[in-house]
Amino acid sequence: MRMATIRMLHHYVGLLIAPSVLFFALTGAYQLFALHEAHGAYQPPALIEKLGELHKNQRFALKPKRPGPPKPAVAQPANTPAAKDDDEDKTPLRVTVLKWLFLTVALGLAGSTAFGVYIGLSHPRRRGISFALLSIGVALPILICAL
Repeated sequence: MRMATIRMLHHYVGLLIAPSVLFFALTGAYQLFALHEAHGAYQPPALIEKLGELHKNQRFALKPKRPGPPKPAVAQPANTPAAKDDDEDKTPLRVTVLKWLFLTVALGLAGSTAFGVYIGLSHPRRRGISFALLSIGVALPILICAL
């Protein structure tokens, strides 16, 4: 296969899949810090929750709510094993650093993909087919989700 053919295929395939790459990079980025799920007093916006569900389970819907754990009738003293478990739930430093590294990678992937789309749409001879492939890349997942 000639290099010009490979470049053209890369151009067309890249524009077709760029919307999905952007979607997965950005939704994966906020899932690193569980921003798509309710926890404690935090309640994510419905759209963020639905996009997270689409990323993880291919459904654009809110997850069914599970009942929370039963409330204890009597508060436990601070020196009991249950109180010690709360202290042990702290995230290790290496996990936090890895999450921030992956966030940087996800944002870099999104930025690189956006630059690629810009470059792909700047070819005057291929502009029509480029816009068509990009539009299909946006519309096809939306249409499939709507079924």
